[in-house]
Amino acid sequence: MTEEAALERLRHLPFEDLGFAKVDHHRSLRQGFAEVVFGRGKTPQQVAEIVRAMLARRHSRHNILVTRADRRIHAAVKRLSRTARFHPLSGAIVIERDRKVRGKGTILVVSAGTSDIPVAEEALVSARALGNRAESVYDVGVAGLHRLLGHRDQLAAARVIICVAGMEGALPSVVAGLVAAPVIAVPTSIGYGASFGGVAALLGMLNSCASNVSVVNIDNGFGAACVASCINRM
Repeated sequence: MTEEAALERLRHLPFEDLGFAKVDHHRSLRQGFAEVVFGRGKTPQQVAEIVRAMLARRHSRHNILVTRADRRIHAAVKRLSRTARFHPLSGAIVIERDRKVRGKGTILVVSAGTSDIPVAEEALVSARALGNRAESVYDVGVAGLHRLLGHRDQLAAARVIICVAGMEGALPSVVAGLVAAPVIAVPTSIGYGASFGGVAALLGMLNSCASNVSVVNIDNGFGAACVASCINRM
């Protein structure tokens, strides 16, 4: 390419300063996937400007993911790209521009209860946007282990498992005892008063007797998907 074209590509590396945000265009080169926009606390206009800056980098055709968004943010983003899809359960927005699967195996997202599905969906949508094959198994908590055991083949076939649970947070220990794959435990804020907004589940998971369990923060489905994606690419 010409010098001018090369300089134009490098102009906004490693980041582009929008005044209210510094868009990290360099992240996909460092980490293998692009910066993800956290929507909560940002105005629809701010999210739209960040997405606009990402869309302008036409030589980098990565997927664009916005987490913890709402329909107002989606409306602003959709004005920039008609393909912007809103996932109402998780609050995620995805603009799919790269359908290549880079993960070596399947990431399986397992939720203990139906009330945990929003966090599980954030993990599922994020894992797929990051270039992985991802499947889900929902409502298989420890109150009825026969429901979980009905999916033993899926559990055994997964390369990485993301296990989402609230209440006492026991499910990841059970799942990890059945498989050889790494299990990423996600405590949720679902539960009665003594669950302390997910702290009880978090502590239970941190104290798991299963050695193949690692734990992310409360309700952090996206963080679990990122870690699972890194493992799945190795």
